[in-house]
Amino acid sequence: MQYRFWRTLFFAGSIFARILLWRFVMPRFMGKERAGRSSMARWVAYARDFRAFAVAMGGLMIKLGQFVSTRVDVLPPEITDELAGLQDEVPSVPFAAIEHIIIAELGPLHKRYQWFNEEPVAAASLGQVHRAQLLNGDRVVVKVQRPGIREIVQTDLAALRIVAWVAGWFQFIRRRADTAALVEEFAHVSLEELSYEQEARNAARFSAMFAEDMGVYIPAVYPEHSTDSVLTMEDVTTIKISDFAAIEAAGISRKAIAKRLMDASLKQVFEERFFHADPHPGNLFVYPLPHENGHHKPGKVGRPFYLIFVDFGMTGTLTPQIADGVLNTMAAIVTRNPRQLVRSYAELGFILPDADLERLEKATAATFDRVWGLNMAEIKDVSYTEVRGLAREFNDLLYDMPFKVPQDFIYLGRALGILSGMATSLDPDFNAWKELMPYAQKMVIQSANQSRGILDDTLLGLLTGATPQTLLKTGRDLLTQTATLPLRVNMIVSQIEKGEITVRTAPDEAYHQHLRRMEIQRRRMTYAVIFASFLISATLLYTNGAALLAGTCSIACGFTFLKMLLVGE
Repeated sequence: MQYRFWRTLFFAGSIFARILLWRFVMPRFMGKERAGRSSMARWVAYARDFRAFAVAMGGLMIKLGQFVSTRVDVLPPEITDELAGLQDEVPSVPFAAIEHIIIAELGPLHKRYQWFNEEPVAAASLGQVHRAQLLNGDRVVVKVQRPGIREIVQTDLAALRIVAWVAGWFQFIRRRADTAALVEEFAHVSLEELSYEQEARNAARFSAMFAEDMGVYIPAVYPEHSTDSVLTMEDVTTIKISDFAAIEAAGISRKAIAKRLMDASLKQVFEERFFHADPHPGNLFVYPLPHENGHHKPGKVGRPFYLIFVDFGMTGTLTPQIADGVLNTMAAIVTRNPRQLVRSYAELGFILPDADLERLEKATAATFDRVWGLNMAEIKDVSYTEVRGLAREFNDLLYDMPFKVPQDFIYLGRALGILSGMATSLDPDFNAWKELMPYAQKMVIQSANQSRGILDDTLLGLLTGATPQTLLKTGRDLLTQTATLPLRVNMIVSQIEKGEITVRTAPDEAYHQHLRRMEIQRRRMTYAVIFASFLISATLLYTNGAALLAGTCSIACGFTFLKMLLVGE
């Protein structure tokens, strides 16, 4: 495990070193324009290196690569294509090791199964799946945890915590993400995913959620053949949702799949407030159904099908605060209201306390004017000139990035990001605005009804449940405030006349930027002086034979030089 720990840190360190080299050092020698020309090639190389590293290491690294590979809605295809194969490249575990775990958990295989296929159906980052048949004839899939996976997860998390801590040193990372919080949330979810008993309970909850939906199917769990390390479920393996050739050969409409996928997911999020947090293509299948009476029904597009969800180890729950914030965000988007949208972001905790809300509203309004109502394909076709114009106009926001992502919202955003990417892959004309509209309208109506109910209950309580003393106190407070209002106004006027009023002013953004630039230059000058001092000291010590002290000063000189480069970033 120590080797695994140090290998992870070494790989992360090598990536950090390459990023810092091209971000801070090379632009000083080559110029920003020349250094930026090969940026895409470098990021593809990083993705290729991570893919090889993840396949070799397994564990949590595979899950990270799987998530990145599905973000076709925000990442260029060069990167997602490089990582897409991770979903099928997880190496399998020899059957002898898997059999040992099953025997330890359930007893001899012949007392549970008529037959058990030694070849795995799928190898995931934390477990492995095999087909089998129970003694009663039911065909099942058996999910077995990888040997030593709990120790591997703990080792990976320890390494990731150190990587996140180091990443927090750099302001250009810190102002965009709380890396430590991300790792802790990821650790919490990953440790939960190691419990197959919890996954069985999640599957039962999803099954009840879609019990009346004839378009979505959830496989059954066999609790008598399951433990915390072995999970036996109904075998529902069929066409993978990302296998477009097989989908089209079966006569199923890709547009219909995209719509059903998003409808089912929005129901989880906005109605049940309990959602599948890992809906990557390996966990979604499409099962073709026979045409009614053996014939295609007139007026119906495509063949009927089931959308099947599997793997319920990673789930999320919306807190009341997030649910209210999402409702306000949806209402603002649907009504194209930039002020309300910024306020809803603030309610969700997305905006830092010292952010310029008025400036954010202007940027939001400009973005609405350009992309509101467009589908994903049309958004991708927005010209670079327009995007550059927006970036130039609001470059102060892009530089400061006055946003943060709360921990509670991380996995909701992750799930919706994966789903929007898959929906766009299935249907390039997929329009998220159209799909969100019914849910926004429904939630707004529900919220209004709830507010009206609360108001009615409050009035009823005042009229029927309040004591005479309560009513008298409320009336007395209201009369007191009304009677003293003229007196308070006179006091304020008197203070103004005496010069006792203190006026606080807030400098504008340009002034703040000027102060920041001056502070950065001051700090750089300080580090430059320290750097020169260490350099001179190392040279003098070396020439006088004090090699050890000279080496120490050289190391301090290098750290000071790096710190000087990072000032302001």
